[in-house]
Amino acid sequence: MKFKKPLKALILSAAALLAAPSYSASNHGYAIDYIQGEGDVKGLKLAYQYHVPNEKLPLQHARLYFESSFNIWQYGKDNKHQTNIVLAMSPVIQYPVFNVKNMPVYVEFGIGVSLLDDTRFAGKNVSTHYQFEDRLGLVADLGDNSTLALRYLHYSNAGFKSPNPGLDFISLSYARRF
Repeated sequence: MKFKKPLKALILSAAALLAAPSYSASNHGYAIDYIQGEGDVKGLKLAYQYHVPNEKLPLQHARLYFESSFNIWQYGKDNKHQTNIVLAMSPVIQYPVFNVKNMPVYVEFGIGVSLLDDTRFAGKNVSTHYQFEDRLGLVADLGDNSTLALRYLHYSNAGFKSPNPGLDFISLSYARRF
């Protein structure tokens, strides 16, 4: 149970961020994700985001941010489980696709890099500690400097070393700018 203390610290930090008062949006923000993976993998992700000012982007309605995250994944039952710590960095592009009751919805795409603590996780051997983090998602802009997102995440080493089964996740994310 060596990861109980880091998991508690992550949960308490996330709760403090969610309870923080809202100020006018800056370029800096945070996100907290609940992650569900194949084979009963569950996890939490706490991320820092830097949002590039829109006037610096070549596409008029696009948004771009860079995300650095700390992830804790867990697989198995309470008495017999595996835990994996993951650090990741990704550039992410968002583009508006439609509105729902005047709320803009964006599609997002990103490819980044990650560092896994353990290469054997959830019954898979992913071969390398270094993995690519691919994401595809839908993001609802809630209007108060915050967003809600549903994402598909895929981690793999892009075939640099075999085996390369990859790890797949669905995440539900809440993000807010400082």
